[in-house]
Amino acid sequence: MERHHRPDRLTRPQREAMLRSLTSGRGALTRRTMLRTAGGFALGTAGAGAVVGCGEPVGRQSASSSTEDFSGDEKRVDFSNWLGYIDVSEDRKRRPTLDTFRRRTGIKVEYTEDINSNLEFYEKLRPRLIAGRDTGRDLICLTDWMAARFVRNGWVQKLNVSNLPNAYANLSAQFRGLDWDPARIYSYAWTGIFAVIAYNEKATGGRKVDSMEQLLEDDRLEGKVGLLTEMRDTVGMTLLDMSLRPEQFSTDDYDAALARLQRSVDRGQVRRFTGNDYIGDLKKGKIAACLAWAGDLVQLQTDHPEIKFAIPDAGYMTSTDNLLIPNKARHKENAERLIDYYYEPKVAARLAAWINFVCPVDGVREELEQIDPDLADNPLILPDEEMAEKSHTFRSLTQDEETEYERKFSRLIGA
Repeated sequence: MERHHRPDRLTRPQREAMLRSLTSGRGALTRRTMLRTAGGFALGTAGAGAVVGCGEPVGRQSASSSTEDFSGDEKRVDFSNWLGYIDVSEDRKRRPTLDTFRRRTGIKVEYTEDINSNLEFYEKLRPRLIAGRDTGRDLICLTDWMAARFVRNGWVQKLNVSNLPNAYANLSAQFRGLDWDPARIYSYAWTGIFAVIAYNEKATGGRKVDSMEQLLEDDRLEGKVGLLTEMRDTVGMTLLDMSLRPEQFSTDDYDAALARLQRSVDRGQVRRFTGNDYIGDLKKGKIAACLAWAGDLVQLQTDHPEIKFAIPDAGYMTSTDNLLIPNKARHKENAERLIDYYYEPKVAARLAAWINFVCPVDGVREELEQIDPDLADNPLILPDEEMAEKSHTFRSLTQDEETEYERKFSRLIGA
């Protein structure tokens, strides 16, 4: 019998990070609504980050924690996702891609937008998962670092590849080879999230800003720089600028990156650390240049052509929101069919055209061109090979590392 461990609890630095995400970071409601308030549009994405915990004590379940599959008799899927993270009709009463799936398969999707933060959702599901009980969900969407925790704890089921022919064939190379699920046997990407550099061309006097060195050290940007409250994005981009790889760094490397950031803060270079609320200041020019999330920029540039983005030569940070099937899910095969459906290029294009985040599905360009040629040519939605090669992910952290790193980062940003 597999050994069971004492369940983990969130440490104070982890809770502080969760609060930042909920109030101003990637989990903030405003991030999903403020750019598409007219015409009934909605915006969305999930939190970003890295992989947490390698072997932390969390009450691991064995493979026997799966349950009987009722997919054949119960034509439904219970799907939990982030707010505004799927296409909706103009009158906001329908979700077209889900409606098409139901008509084609006879499977009704009970779709719930009840994920506001990775850590908050984790706390909600953890007692049931530890107890080996049904969570009431067949499909959930989690960011890399939290998805990794669920996989390590044995809280999700292995996927049946025979039910996933489109997903297996069409997953973009950039989203393969994760350190926590290298063969994608537990998860498939819903969308990608890029952290890049954004700048207001009017506020910079027409100058391009395309490196962390400029953000942190260019005197002409003093007091007009924004950095993100998401530790993994800000520190990851700094590590890259120091010729260090976020995929493999030491605590000394991390501390060196924080020291560099601290020097920039102390000299007044950084206006403030922000979540998605950089949007207002960037539009007004109060922030001339900042770290930003790609999905925000796709929509922001529509009405503000002076807002530009740049991919540093040193690279950029990327993370993924992932679909997983929890233990005890009653409708595993139905959930797998839904995952596979979203890997059909035509369906993936419809989703990408709506939410404007990075599409993880190969073969969507022609379909997206029919919807909106500008979106098809946007590398923040469909990155080209050169851009994809510059992407990096934050390495796995142990529970102790995460606590220590978040504590140090909170001191830096004054949280």
